[in-house]
Amino acid sequence: MLKLASISLAALIAVTGVAAAQALEDRVTIVTSFSRDVTTPFVDAFQKKYPGTKVEIQNRSTTAGVAFIRETRSNPPDMMWASAPDAFEVLKKGNLLQKYEPKSEGVAPKVGSSPTHDPQGFYFGFAASGYGIMYNTRYLRANNIPAPKEWDDLKKPIYFGHVGISAPSRSGTTHLTVETILQGEGWDKGWASMLEIGGNFASVSDRSFGVPDAVNSGQYGVGIVIDFFGLSAKASGFPVEFVYPTVTTIVPANIGIVAGAKNQRAAQAFVDFLLSEDGQAVLLDPKIQRLPVRPASYAKAPAGYPNPFTDPNLGRRVVFDGDLSEGRYELVNSLYDRIVTFRLKELTEAWKSIHAADAAVAKSNSAEGKRLLAEARKLASAVPITEKEASDPAIAGAFQEKRPDRPVAARQAEFEERWDAFARQNYAQAKTLADNAARAR
Repeated sequence: MLKLASISLAALIAVTGVAAAQALEDRVTIVTSFSRDVTTPFVDAFQKKYPGTKVEIQNRSTTAGVAFIRETRSNPPDMMWASAPDAFEVLKKGNLLQKYEPKSEGVAPKVGSSPTHDPQGFYFGFAASGYGIMYNTRYLRANNIPAPKEWDDLKKPIYFGHVGISAPSRSGTTHLTVETILQGEGWDKGWASMLEIGGNFASVSDRSFGVPDAVNSGQYGVGIVIDFFGLSAKASGFPVEFVYPTVTTIVPANIGIVAGAKNQRAAQAFVDFLLSEDGQAVLLDPKIQRLPVRPASYAKAPAGYPNPFTDPNLGRRVVFDGDLSEGRYELVNSLYDRIVTFRLKELTEAWKSIHAADAAVAKSNSAEGKRLLAEARKLASAVPITEKEASDPAIAGAFQEKRPDRPVAARQAEFEERWDAFARQNYAQAKTLADNAARAR
């Protein structure tokens, strides 16, 4: 009888498990900015665990994903899956996410200086990400360029024409990098740093993947990227390294269930899977190489793998303010485009002249040359709006994501025209002053 009872209990557990799996809907639709290299291992593992549920992936940039969820409110996708926490704040404040309490035993309450999950339960950190510098070791050796360690290294003349970045208006992760520098160094100093680094750019890509692809192939030597681009490329055998500068942050990459999702049980199961021991182990896949939010998962990580739970210096310098970033999100993207992306030729020409003048003035020791050079640097490093103005809802609220089906608002267009003129004039004057400084005696 005891044997029969044990068999019956085992059968009941098995049936219950099958019934629970069958209770999930037959599909779950996820909008994500992650590449197929990242999503496929998770999708395959989830579908193996829940063979009756198909995961449908819709690839969109972070900003496009937010816009899509807004536009499909009456018939939305089930989930949003992306790196940028400020994008999830936008969705949360727009009542476009719904609460859930995930089964996440073993997940750390904080990663870096940030809560792992949204305190109100609208989105959940499944991995951690940091921002820094990826470089091709063969390229640097061939061009006799030192390996960079800090953002300030990328300002040096030796990096001219060897650095790439993606536009923050086209990449949520690059936006976070820009915001990290602004919050870590302060508005004016942060923009001055980015403009001086921008003076060394070979390219501003219109997609996140363009930067690691270019560094991997040796199109240029250095890329400003999110950590997993560099870590996964190295794990895949490319001759690259990745370094976290001192001014960086570690923030959660998130997933959230969209309000009104039709496949809620499947969506909840997907969240739980990402946070489970099995789901966290997928993060260590060489094609993914992201930082788990379960500290115990690092026991299976390869030697030298970054660990924000044991490295006290990793990402602790900057306490990332997601509300601040969210409030000026579109303004910062537009401003970067107007003074860097769209004016890259003028910006690099100005800094090329400044670098040449710097070397000439060092030899001549001309007082007039030093004065002209200082003025040129000031003009090439200036930003046309104050931090107070950028955080003013009356100004920042005028900015919206650019879309082909919607005209740019008049106030936004007015600011952008003003910034464009500011950049053109400043970079032209900076170049002239630097050229004059080089000739001064």
